[in-house]
Amino acid sequence: MSDRRCGVLLPVSSLPGKYGIGGFGKDAYEFVDSLVKAGQSAWQILPLGPTSYGDSPYQSFSTFAGNPYFISLETLIEEGVLTESECEEADFGSDETRVDYERLYLERFQLLRKAYERSSIAENPKFLAFAKEQDYWLSDYALFMAVKGRFEGKPWSEWAEDIRFRWQNALDYYREELYFDIEFQKYMQFKFYEQWERLKEYANKKGIEIIGDIPIYVAMDSADTWASPWLFKLDRNNRPVQVAGCPPDAFSETGQLWGNPLYNWEVHKNSGFEWWVRRISHCFTMYDVLRIDHFRGFDEYYAIPCGDKTAANGWWEKGPGMDLFRAVSYHLGERKIIAEDLGYMTESVKQLVRDSGYPNMRVLEFAFDERDTGNASDYLPHNYPRNCVVYTGTHDNETLVSWFRNITPKERRMVREYLQDFRSDEKEIPKRLIRLALGSVADLCIIPLQDYLGLDDRARTNKPSTLGINWMWRLKEGQFGKELQEEMKRLAVIYGR
Repeated sequence: MSDRRCGVLLPVSSLPGKYGIGGFGKDAYEFVDSLVKAGQSAWQILPLGPTSYGDSPYQSFSTFAGNPYFISLETLIEEGVLTESECEEADFGSDETRVDYERLYLERFQLLRKAYERSSIAENPKFLAFAKEQDYWLSDYALFMAVKGRFEGKPWSEWAEDIRFRWQNALDYYREELYFDIEFQKYMQFKFYEQWERLKEYANKKGIEIIGDIPIYVAMDSADTWASPWLFKLDRNNRPVQVAGCPPDAFSETGQLWGNPLYNWEVHKNSGFEWWVRRISHCFTMYDVLRIDHFRGFDEYYAIPCGDKTAANGWWEKGPGMDLFRAVSYHLGERKIIAEDLGYMTESVKQLVRDSGYPNMRVLEFAFDERDTGNASDYLPHNYPRNCVVYTGTHDNETLVSWFRNITPKERRMVREYLQDFRSDEKEIPKRLIRLALGSVADLCIIPLQDYLGLDDRARTNKPSTLGINWMWRLKEGQFGKELQEEMKRLAVIYGR
């Protein structure tokens, strides 16, 4: 990734569109066209997996499956398996700028089920080929989701003992009993991948690379842990022994308790990291570049006793380190990978990043934090190496507008001193910071679209450790317009991107 380039961060869910959430319909293609007109060459998205309670793309029912919410209803209308009136009559909520996940859940799957029942999918040779090719994850996932539906959405740890432990007689029973529910799940995955592949191919032909995102952990309530419990630190009853999170720091007195099961790294190592190689290989069928979330967890990961209410009593344990990435490189060759190395950085984590050769992340919003002087200087542009990716902020950060408004007076002075700008109006500072990022030596610059638009935290994507207010913001039709596109292209040209 040595070319000097720039791109935009925008989740697929945040695209505009008629049916409650962004997806793979015409608005996605128009967004790609807008990126081209804006002089961009990369589109960074969030994980595309099916979301569970809380709607976070980082807590998915599967690390391999795609989110059915993104399936384009317009395309299904064109295929004749849905009618426009059926889609128009569905209630996806009244606010086009917000995703109403409750309405989406209640309405979207009913429409997709109708599409499946009209599809004659079992006779489609492309579907049969897809099901065979993806069988290494698809059969378990489809069965998992069908059984979950039978148990009224309960996590698999609360299912009946026979299917919870995957006894053969139970597997045989549910595969027969839930045959059409299982096929429905496979149909949705077929449609997801068919439409995503088409969209990605379009973007690539237009010169836009897709930067995907892989969470380090998988959810406890996922097909991954249910189907392969030996890969995780679970007890004899398949309950987590320890769970993932982050320790207390200047930003959180009790730390962050994520609750994901931890990996049994010894088992992974003994298999030659087979599961990880397959997981990352799968990602590169979906994306051109892969951002690996919480990269420091591969050096050392934070373990919290299962059942604790906070992360305060956790401890650090050694991760797989370069052994994992050597295995990935051996099997998959050199791939474009970004190391998300944000947070507390020890020397051993920094060494892992250096040894991997992957570009790491620099976030401007972290550069002026008076509480974190130890790492803050790493985020100041005069300290960047070329082999890094600069962001104004990530999906977890405030927008630039709200961030500058909410930081301390001392931090605002630090920003203005660094910019040598004591006269500009407050609303101009975010624009100056975007130019600072674009003008840095970092090979790749990614800016959240909300920052280009000058929006405040009403457009924020996620506020960590909160529920019910995240992953909702959506772009309005026409909001990413010609004037902004021309300005973005002008900046990209000025700074040689």
